[in-house]
Amino acid sequence: MLISPIRNDSTVIFIDLGFRKRSSVVDGSELSFSSHRGIELLPELHHAALENLRQYSGNTQKCVDLEPICGDARTFTFPAEPTVLYLFNPLPEEGLSQVMVNLVCSLRDQPRPFYVLYHNPLLEHVLSRSGGLSKLSGTNQYCVYGNHTIA
Repeated sequence: MLISPIRNDSTVIFIDLGFRKRSSVVDGSELSFSSHRGIELLPELHHAALENLRQYSGNTQKCVDLEPICGDARTFTFPAEPTVLYLFNPLPEEGLSQVMVNLVCSLRDQPRPFYVLYHNPLLEHVLSRSGGLSKLSGTNQYCVYGNHTIA
């Protein structure tokens, strides 16, 4: 896997911005993260995610701290713990820029390992100019940015 140093680390938080009603929170429960959070702006999609989570029962679940959050990703307060942030083009350029400004300020105030996994990186230039993260890996289908190196 791409993020091998943190893939099996149960002290890392996984955050999916703009997860819609995808079952990413449920899917993430099968990974060894300390918690899995999905941030969605639209209440109807947030409620669909809550319903997906309520109906979930799986014998491969490793993470039990699953939290769909109804809120604006642009003002989301990032946790102080090591984190993997997953993006699948959740915002227009201005919104993603605001998220990155908030993230860089958070990392400056509370240094910790932080990785961004960006699937279908149409706005990768926003990450590359953020100043707080470096590109670690990528193709035309994904890119990984972080403030620590990948082994």
